[in-house]
Amino acid sequence: MVDDNELNRLRDAAVPAPDTDAKARAFEAAMRAYDMDEKIDTVAQGSANGLRLTERAQKLWSEIMPKKLFATPAIAGLVALPIAGYATIYMLQEQSLHSSGGGKITETLADKPATVKPLTVAEPEKQKKADTDSESRDATEALAAPASPPKAEAPATTEYATLPARKQAPAPAPSRGFALDGGANGAAQAGRMPGAESKLMVQPQAMPADQMLPPEQNRDRVEDFKTNPVRAALEDPVSTFSIDVDTASYSFVRRSLKEGALPQADTVRVEEMINYFPYDWKGPDTASTPFNSTVSVMPTPWNEHTKLMHVAIKGFDVKPAEQPKANLVFLIDVSGSMNEQDKLPLLQSAFRLLVSKLKPDDTVSIVTYAGDAGTVLEPTKVSEKDKILNAIDTLRPGGSTAGEAGIKEAYRLAQKSFVKDGVNRVMLATDGDFNVGQTDDDDLKRLIEQERKTGVFLSVFGFGRGNLNDQMMQTIAQNGNGTAAYIDTLAEAEKVLIEDASSTLFTIAKDVKIQVEFNPNKVSEYRLIGYETRALNREDFNNDRVDAGEIGSGHSVTAIYEITPKGSGGEQIDPLRYGQASVNNGGVANADEYAFVKIRYKLPNEDVSKLITTPVTSANEVSSFDQASIDQRFSVAVAAFGQKLRDEDATAKFGYDKIVEIATAARGADPFGYRSEFLSLVRLASALGGNR
Repeated sequence: MVDDNELNRLRDAAVPAPDTDAKARAFEAAMRAYDMDEKIDTVAQGSANGLRLTERAQKLWSEIMPKKLFATPAIAGLVALPIAGYATIYMLQEQSLHSSGGGKITETLADKPATVKPLTVAEPEKQKKADTDSESRDATEALAAPASPPKAEAPATTEYATLPARKQAPAPAPSRGFALDGGANGAAQAGRMPGAESKLMVQPQAMPADQMLPPEQNRDRVEDFKTNPVRAALEDPVSTFSIDVDTASYSFVRRSLKEGALPQADTVRVEEMINYFPYDWKGPDTASTPFNSTVSVMPTPWNEHTKLMHVAIKGFDVKPAEQPKANLVFLIDVSGSMNEQDKLPLLQSAFRLLVSKLKPDDTVSIVTYAGDAGTVLEPTKVSEKDKILNAIDTLRPGGSTAGEAGIKEAYRLAQKSFVKDGVNRVMLATDGDFNVGQTDDDDLKRLIEQERKTGVFLSVFGFGRGNLNDQMMQTIAQNGNGTAAYIDTLAEAEKVLIEDASSTLFTIAKDVKIQVEFNPNKVSEYRLIGYETRALNREDFNNDRVDAGEIGSGHSVTAIYEITPKGSGGEQIDPLRYGQASVNNGGVANADEYAFVKIRYKLPNEDVSKLITTPVTSANEVSSFDQASIDQRFSVAVAAFGQKLRDEDATAKFGYDKIVEIATAARGADPFGYRSEFLSLVRLASALGGNR
């Protein structure tokens, strides 16, 4: 029996440092336990064979204890690390046995922050090391955390993680799934597993229906809206809306389809899809008239009882030699979420393209925001192009998103280098929300409204997915006298910032509104295709304080109404019992007109609007759809496609094959391949959704 005094002396003695030999024996004991485990036959669930985890741990301790390795707490702690690794491996194996009856370990990617990438065999060096606490926590959470499917960008990818043999150099622990290390020292040892061919393979395995996990969270914010209804011309003869030259919706739809999914209905704004394409509408002859309008009436390809009233607007194309000086402020989101290839790197390439398009006398400033707003580049002439490009190249992501502060700083710099009678514009590039400072869309709207009065306009460019706040982009672009575009590829950046640079940068008319009054004597019903988010009240048309859309140099704007001629038999609304006397009394003026189109606009530096009017009569009508121009027919095909993607009733029986047929016949010259790409998107949608 051990003397109590001797035990007390041992208790009070200083703890000796563990020697190298003790460490080696402890680690070797743990490895023998693992080797022993490799020789145990796999047994079916419920079998009495094999030891449970607690029994195996006791057996392991019984082998280690006789070696008297636990003379000190320090050695005990050291031995606990490899045992923890062994226990983790066993529990993973046991979990796989219970779920599948086999001996392989199946891993699903645990739900981790988007900035942490899963480990692959080819890229172990990219794995970031965690601190001791987080490594230990990962080892536990990996077994209990719900799994999530791979990112949408690579839905079919299966990743394989290989644990090296004992003699190989240590590898970092996986960032997703399971971690084998228990601390800073254990991290180097836990990856060394016995056996020359010992591997842990990740293999796909179907989950039971009751264990299916929710899809990866999508934080994109898109404004919900209802499709424009059919209206009775007798009851509601006037339609009023703001023009829209944004193109973000088309790019977003394209990305969704190319990733193998039909787009969410509310991401499809039909007018933005139509206006994505350049059209050769007849423009004005002189700069004194900023745009020209052309109205045509033609049969509807998807409804034999209705007609389409096609309104085409073409802006005056300012020649390069006549373009005013540009004062641009790049307001760039460099928050942590921008650390993806299709975000900040793509943004940098896009803005480099834009700088190459500017003239030497133009001015560029750069403001970034991430937690705080900062000025990266004071107003600099484009003649110092290398200085501007270097500032763009040095941008790095990190931090939260202090958008409000960034906007204020950007406007301050725009005012600092303001060009009278020139282009003064803030160009905001972001992937998502302003989550620091003023974040409410209405508050941002009021801020932008105040700033636009200074003569500085604002355009918004969206990048990436998963955090895109399309609703915010639309709000501040509409109220900042600017445009909103979504850039998903470098080719799209080239289209928006190089090929369409004049229309993107040089505004020729602002607050452009359209009001159409339909004649109930000729038109029973009408429906505006698209422009749901641009609707205005009837009284807003003559109110110069109400903001509306802008037209840039050379811009094409198209609006299409589906109308039901009176007596055609295609009416969807029952006639009023007592309403006919007002139109059949013989006193109706201009009874032969389909409608009367009014367009109101302001010149960029003026606050009083001007008015253009166009009566629509049988002289504007073509007898067959094939007699319409190539551009008109192609724009109708795009309108049909947008309605089809929104699953609207009007095109429910109009197949994708019919859209392809119209668009193919109206493809025209297509110098940049936009229309050919459109055809491929229609075919993709048909394959994904069926040729309904």
